[in-house]
Amino acid sequence: MTRSGWVRALLVCGLVVPLPLSAVTSQSFQVSATVTPGCLVVGGGSNYGALTYGSYSALSTSTVSAALIGGVTLQCTPGVTLSMSVNGGLHSNTGRNLQLNTGTARVAYQLFQDAAFSQSLGISQSVNVTYSDANNISLPIYGRVQLPGNQPGGTYSDTLQVQLSW
Repeated sequence: MTRSGWVRALLVCGLVVPLPLSAVTSQSFQVSATVTPGCLVVGGGSNYGALTYGSYSALSTSTVSAALIGGVTLQCTPGVTLSMSVNGGLHSNTGRNLQLNTGTARVAYQLFQDAAFSQSLGISQSVNVTYSDANNISLPIYGRVQLPGNQPGGTYSDTLQVQLSW
């Protein structure tokens, strides 16, 4: 190619190369996040606490009450409706029962959802858990047992499962 051919080729190429446009110096973009309401079990692992009636004479006929203590607390997104249910335990063929750890003797007990023992907590009954502090929620479980006065001495116990939903 001759020198004039190169010049003509460069001019043609120069005509095809786009001219610089003015640069955009400001632009916006969207940022968003979705917060899903829910709850978190804090501390205690799978131990939701203990309902301990204490020690009494095998001849006692007292009515004994206790509240669920220790174990976990819950944290929920404010406004979340939290509910719980409690199964019948390991010895529930005729209602909730404590069973002698070294035998078959049983003592019936009841659960309640309030400290006044006025609202029964039936087997697998779903109840709402009310709270005022969404960062420190305890399960409202209260128990009452009428000691029969004629049971063999020893430790009586039961294990319950709690189901939470929100």
